[in-house]
Amino acid sequence: MNQTVRVRFAPSPTGPLHIGGVRTALFNYLFAKKHGGSFLLRIEDTDQNRFVPGAEEYIVESLEWLGIPFDEGPGRDGGFGPYRQSERKHLYSAYAQQLVETSWAYYAFDTPEELDGLRMASEAEGKTFTYNWETREGLKNSLTLDQEEVAALLKQGAPYAIRFQWPLDTVITLKDLIRGEIRIDGNTLDDKVLFKSDGMPTYHLANIVDDHLMEISHVIRGEEWLPSLALHFQLYKAFGWEPPQFAHLPLIMKPQGKGKLSKRDGEKMGFPVFPLQWQDSPGYRESGYFPETVVNFLALLGWNPGTEQELFSREELVQAFDLDRVQKSGARFDPEKNKWYNHQYLQAKPISDLVPLFRTVLTGHGVEADSFSDAYLAQVVGLIRDRASFVHEFWGLGSYFFQAPTEFDPKAVSKQWKEGTPELMRSLAAELTAITPFTAADIEKAVTGWIQNNGLSFGQVMPPLRLVLVGALQGPHLYEIMELIGKEQTLTRIQYALESL
Repeated sequence: MNQTVRVRFAPSPTGPLHIGGVRTALFNYLFAKKHGGSFLLRIEDTDQNRFVPGAEEYIVESLEWLGIPFDEGPGRDGGFGPYRQSERKHLYSAYAQQLVETSWAYYAFDTPEELDGLRMASEAEGKTFTYNWETREGLKNSLTLDQEEVAALLKQGAPYAIRFQWPLDTVITLKDLIRGEIRIDGNTLDDKVLFKSDGMPTYHLANIVDDHLMEISHVIRGEEWLPSLALHFQLYKAFGWEPPQFAHLPLIMKPQGKGKLSKRDGEKMGFPVFPLQWQDSPGYRESGYFPETVVNFLALLGWNPGTEQELFSREELVQAFDLDRVQKSGARFDPEKNKWYNHQYLQAKPISDLVPLFRTVLTGHGVEADSFSDAYLAQVVGLIRDRASFVHEFWGLGSYFFQAPTEFDPKAVSKQWKEGTPELMRSLAAELTAITPFTAADIEKAVTGWIQNNGLSFGQVMPPLRLVLVGALQGPHLYEIMELIGKEQTLTRIQYALESL
């Protein structure tokens, strides 16, 4: 690839960043880094009616947390700023006027009420009103009014829109890097509004002007923009500019496979659809996912590396990524597979990285985490993490390392706490008292000898012992638990169970 690669992620600050938007940002980032290019963030905030305070900051924080930072954008000027469209609005009027002067666009003075009346009249006849080559000659615009009347309307400040003028009988042939050749009949398209009399451009004009001025080489975006592709391509032709290469990514589908993934799907099925918390909707960060997990599973939603490999570092993704291997059809979102990814990353992380995260979990459960050393927490994590997919699950898997059980699993009690069990536990406690040092190996040797010498079975002793120490029939190797909680705590828990059961 000889040209300098410059790509952009251009969200609107109208709310939280959806996971589909995150994937679009990720694919742009991977493509840019693969080809030694630049990844830009542009905030498309021309629609002030839908602007949501805090949304831009949310977008930036999300990209930073995920480890897909932008090279240029708000606060990071690379010589092509400003990067907010609201700060660029002085640019667009001249380009809109240029299109009018070259007959690629025209002034339309129809009021919203007049257009609504035309739509209602068409609906009454079972038709759909479209402002296009068929209707524009009979409407109130600079194609039908004489120049003096147009000049007078503009002078008196009459509201207007500048609409693109589709040439009659035009067939456009385009190439999409993912979908191949696309042919579009221009007669089926409407004359879109490009500029409004309030001085603000629509997305279509601002998008094209900014991509040109920022020297964007590739536009990689979601397939929902495919219907706009013909207009955008034709605008480049109207300005006499070389268009970028286009690539339209497949939709992320619901877990059932039908329809686009929505916030409601996440609420109904209990999984996040935003990277970070937004109002009362938890994000992937708050739900315990690692950022590298999110990046890994999103990369494989709609892209196939061509191998059986599923786990990729960010560097490996950059090296492997290729738009040629992005699929055309929608990619089904699988929440269980996402958990599987997090499990893999949790198991691979150094225990030292997990200890501070576990401290936060303990504090949240009312434990004085500072009273336990890093070494102790590391031992606990080493024993329980293979059963966990998230750090917050450590509490459910190992709370008994920090708090003695005060209640016991009723089913386990009825099955394991038999008539002779209390006497066995008293006798075993006496045996445990003499063990020094109180290590897993020494405990195992002593308890095994005691069981054999007394003609007992392990089934008579070990399950009830686990029950009194843990509160349930769960947990890692019992001798490891005993070594960690120590001799005094082990004996205290046996005594408590003898008194309460």
